[in-house]
Amino acid sequence: MFGTSATSEKIPVHVYGGPTTLIEYGGLRFVTDPTFDPPGEYPMPLPGDHKLVKTDPSPVTAADLGGIDAVLLSHDTHDDNLDHAGRAFLAEVPVVFTTESGAGRLGGNAQGLAFWETAELWRPDGGTVTVTGVPARHGPVGCEPVTGDVVGFMLTSDDLPPVYVSGDNAALEHLKEIAGRFAPVDTAVLFLGGARLAFAFEGALLTLDSAQGAQAARILGARRVVPAHFDSWAHFKEGRNEIEAAFTEAGLANRLDFAR
Repeated sequence: MFGTSATSEKIPVHVYGGPTTLIEYGGLRFVTDPTFDPPGEYPMPLPGDHKLVKTDPSPVTAADLGGIDAVLLSHDTHDDNLDHAGRAFLAEVPVVFTTESGAGRLGGNAQGLAFWETAELWRPDGGTVTVTGVPARHGPVGCEPVTGDVVGFMLTSDDLPPVYVSGDNAALEHLKEIAGRFAPVDTAVLFLGGARLAFAFEGALLTLDSAQGAQAARILGARRVVPAHFDSWAHFKEGRNEIEAAFTEAGLANRLDFAR
């Protein structure tokens, strides 16, 4: 039986295909890794004729989302995390939290967060939300020269439980570090899909697969897991069926919320 936690109404989350997720937290509205382009191909800046292929249209446009207070951008260097329409959208929001290197490339309203660095946003009620950059690694150990820097995020506030956004992370050891500081979290938005590219790192995982997602849920003590970034692109090897099967096998099916 797939369901949501008791706080799902208190912290609404909606996934709009790929990594693009809307999180309402403390009266503020956050969007992760905005992608709104139609299906198409994106050449990769690597030797050979390699492309990322978007297979499904986004169910929303940027305009459909309404006012957004901040973007949580795990990285700016891959089109499946920031496409053309998503890049244009960044200029419309007050602040874009991302990697330190990404902030340098994007400029403007982009603010880089190192691992464990924090930023404060004022809530409409006068309180604050703390955005913490948390560790992430987009592939096996040593992948950074090829895949680039990535960052995850934790949202916290005095009267609300923590919300975690993994970004493109394939390292369970980073989840253990994060849990040591923040567990238990209420909601974990996990980028899953078991992304692999046959020509990169001998096919090693670039994001968590379904079984690792279930492990991550246990490590974080997450009461609700919202899977994201497992569809709409050809390089994902596992989808909703595999996620449901893995969480069922782990006895965690009741924590899943596909938030569509």
